[in-house]
Amino acid sequence: MTSAIVVGSGPNGLAAAVHLARAGVEVSVLEAAPEIGGGTRSAEMIVPGLVHDQCSAVHPVAAASPFLRELDLGLLGLRWRAPIVDCAHPLDDGSAGVLYRSIDDTADGLGRDGARWRQLFNALTTDLDSLFTDITQPLLRVPRHPVLTARFGVAAMTPATVLGRLWREEPARALWAGVAAHAFWRLDRPMTSAVGLMILAAGHSHGWVVAEGGSQAIADALAADLTAHGGRIETGVRVRSVTELPPTDLLLLDVSPSSAADILGDRLPRRVARAYRRFRHGPGAFKVDFAIEGDVPWRAKAAVDAGTVHLGGGSAEVIANELATHRGRMPHRPFVLVGQQYRADPGRSVGNIHPLWTYAHVPHDYAGDASEQIIAQIERFAPGFREQVVGTAVRSTTEMSVYNPNYIGGDILNGASSPLQLLFRPRVARDPYFTGVRGTYLCSASTPPGAGAHGLCGVNAATRALAALRRDQSA
Repeated sequence: MTSAIVVGSGPNGLAAAVHLARAGVEVSVLEAAPEIGGGTRSAEMIVPGLVHDQCSAVHPVAAASPFLRELDLGLLGLRWRAPIVDCAHPLDDGSAGVLYRSIDDTADGLGRDGARWRQLFNALTTDLDSLFTDITQPLLRVPRHPVLTARFGVAAMTPATVLGRLWREEPARALWAGVAAHAFWRLDRPMTSAVGLMILAAGHSHGWVVAEGGSQAIADALAADLTAHGGRIETGVRVRSVTELPPTDLLLLDVSPSSAADILGDRLPRRVARAYRRFRHGPGAFKVDFAIEGDVPWRAKAAVDAGTVHLGGGSAEVIANELATHRGRMPHRPFVLVGQQYRADPGRSVGNIHPLWTYAHVPHDYAGDASEQIIAQIERFAPGFREQVVGTAVRSTTEMSVYNPNYIGGDILNGASSPLQLLFRPRVARDPYFTGVRGTYLCSASTPPGAGAHGLCGVNAATRALAALRRDQSA
């Protein structure tokens, strides 16, 4: 029987393992941490019973993932929950750019900018499943839907600052800048619209949903599917070298490129080793979880019902602060993401005590403490917030990389979103998952299509691993 070992149990490692197990492969998953899940782990923190997501929290792209949708993980406990408002971007005057799942509702709230919002996203979401078939695959291939993919590609190649000129008023411009900032990159460079467009297209089709009970439910459902198909998982097993592993037909690594180079050592071709060592990581995330009494007192009413709130002021401020972070300077007012998952999933709260998830964009490997700056940004748009705080839990960029070794320097995207790395990650190759070592593939978020709890990096790598194995067996 064909065997496979998957190193790492993040959503990509688990997705790869499920895909292989469903194809009849005997699969073992090895995880260094005590719990599975990687960036999708959740835990009770601060107050007993209060559920906090440890990293990944809101999942529009996962909800759109063709792999997760075809598995029907609802039978295994994964249920998506949607807030009334997907995302709000408050402004200093008390107004806000407001994002709903409905394109029409979003456009109606954007006034005279609504028509252009409607036109752009109607075009991208008309056949999202077909679009995702192409844009979640490596670039060096012939797309199945060339016209649809070309339409997305033209917009995606555009710098976010340029695409933002489609809109004339600040609510729409700020809303766009905040979503584009999910790329963790300076927004005046080519390709910086790609991440924002993907998130918005997926969100308008499926909503900015959360997993009921916490993001851990994604990992748990995948693990349940894996074990149902004969796979097994071992936690507390750290793999430092391929020499520690038993013989296997396939080896898939849900790790960073540099970790893959360490594990494979001299077996890795020199050109691949050089590429993996050169792979760049982007700015970091400084995370603070809060336990708060009552709801955040947002001045912008739409923010009260929002699952996600972006705090960065106007579009010019977001753009300037993302540039400063990119250049290694800590902004006085960093871009802050606030997750109010309990608005869609009230079971995470304990009575009137709610979990509030936040992180700030900070320079790569930032050594300072951004806690006060995060609180100040919330206070800026929700005066009186400090008085509601019952407790906090802080995770610096260094602690982020301990929590998940793939988050080098606090980089939760597993790789800088530079134009070259968005197009060709982790290296320029027809098969970017193949390490150059027979039967061995990289399947982490450092491969296409990048970060997210969608599992598609793992599925893409496993698909190519199976195809190569079958070619070898028939030769």
